[in-house]
Amino acid sequence: MAKAATKGTKKVTAKPTAKPAAKAAAKATTAAKGAAKVAKPAAKAMAKAAPKAKPAKKAGVKLSMLRPSVNNMTVRVFTRAAGLDHSETDAWGLTRTPEFLARNPAHLTPMIEDKGLPRGVLWESCAIMQYLANKHGLDKFYPKAPAKRAMVDSAMFYLVGTLYPYVARATYPALGFPQYAGEVGHSDAHPDRKSEAQKAAAAAIAEPLEVFHSFFRDGKPFIGGNNPSIADIRLAATLEFLAVIDYALPKWAKDYMAAIEKKLGKAYAEPAGDVRGYIAHVKSQAAA
Repeated sequence: MAKAATKGTKKVTAKPTAKPAAKAAAKATTAAKGAAKVAKPAAKAMAKAAPKAKPAKKAGVKLSMLRPSVNNMTVRVFTRAAGLDHSETDAWGLTRTPEFLARNPAHLTPMIEDKGLPRGVLWESCAIMQYLANKHGLDKFYPKAPAKRAMVDSAMFYLVGTLYPYVARATYPALGFPQYAGEVGHSDAHPDRKSEAQKAAAAAIAEPLEVFHSFFRDGKPFIGGNNPSIADIRLAATLEFLAVIDYALPKWAKDYMAAIEKKLGKAYAEPAGDVRGYIAHVKSQAAA
């Protein structure tokens, strides 16, 4: 009787306990699966909603410049138009200091400092723009296609080799800038001879200027096509100096400069304002 009672008790107690436990476990498993299904989309949604961590901003290039200079204005416009992270230091009166000469024995501005450069620094406005455009893939300003790039390079080299020397000879005496060694303006020649040389240079500007209009632009809004290239920035900045001698720019040149300023906005207007302000100061001093 005792054995039978024991067996019976085991059967009675085991069955009711096992079934609810199994059912509870099954329900728990089902609930867990359901929760997991709900949790996955929620986790994805949270991941999408969560702001992505921004990469640390790399230090930009350091630009040493002179505000009244159109050569310096060129790079100041380009770095702004290209949206490059950079800092500017006014090097007025500092280019002949031992500290500056130790980095830049040519004592020229604009000058950039960048870790990627073999000697750490680079001067010459066209070279600076080419380097930065290549480094940052700025095809909009400096096309990669060999033929298009060659035209931009040619326009810049023609400017610095032919047009700019005329502009410098015509405007530097009025701007108060020293002329290059060997120039009449730099010599002890009679003031009349210096004035004649200045007028001859101003008269010579018309020919290369027309080359930019008829050859390099060739009916396009800019040398770069529909968008200003680094050659356009260099040309427009150069022409700013002609205001100091009240040079009569042809209508196309006036429209061209206005179009570049409109296209580039503050990126052009702010550096141009420094050059124009200096010219206005020089002219007011001359008139006084």
